[in-house]
Amino acid sequence: MPSADNIRNITIIAHVDHGKTTLVDAFLKQSNTFSDREDPGELIMDSNPLEREKGITILAKNVSIKYRSVKINLIDTPGHADFSGEVERVMNMADGCILLVDAVDGPMPQTRYVLKQAMDYGLVPIVLINKIDRKERRIDEVLNEIEDLFLELARDETQLDYPVLYASARDGYALNALSDSPVDIKPVLDAILEKIPPPSGVINEPLQILVTALDYDDYAGQIAVGKISRGVVKQKSKVALMQANEVSSYHVVESVSLYEGMAKQKV
Repeated sequence: MPSADNIRNITIIAHVDHGKTTLVDAFLKQSNTFSDREDPGELIMDSNPLEREKGITILAKNVSIKYRSVKINLIDTPGHADFSGEVERVMNMADGCILLVDAVDGPMPQTRYVLKQAMDYGLVPIVLINKIDRKERRIDEVLNEIEDLFLELARDETQLDYPVLYASARDGYALNALSDSPVDIKPVLDAILEKIPPPSGVINEPLQILVTALDYDDYAGQIAVGKISRGVVKQKSKVALMQANEVSSYHVVESVSLYEGMAKQKV
């Protein structure tokens, strides 16, 4: 089991079409988690048929990448207001967030909503201005708009101390400064390792896991997805399902898996 010091849990939040899924695709390619595809227009993360039809992300996805010996768990969330419940459910799984903002549009109504959620949950922010390859970009104005948004929504002064990076997720590069030469997406990954804290938790206490999503497998049956805040879970562990501070049912854990790349891997 990896040390918690070598783990980062981060969610990507933004308005719809500002490039969240494209950014995750760039991370996957950078880390060689997924090789180049024949069709570069196909988004790896938008795997749900309805998502492919509508061209938007509906369900939160979990993937992980390895970078500089650190496992980064990435949660790609919907940006569309109709699926805001999905956004809220993943906030408890993350310790930090990348706020992705379009270099032309700037912060939009959904940007404010998802940033408020992140601030309320105490997530450590990184700001990434995307689509800087567009000629219509208005970076100085967008930076001022983002600053105003943080001044309005931040819960404490530490949340005002955020790094700003610039990117073209579509072209697979990020910059610490606009004067830098575009190479790859590594500057964002470096910022995640340096800015986002590792997850906290106590091992020597009874198990507590907040289930944020349910999945189903024809072989394994019902799968609970969540983040362990304390204790250890193992195969054949006996657990109690709590609802409204009361035990609603008892269960036995048949198997335990981690997200490795885009797949679940049993441990």
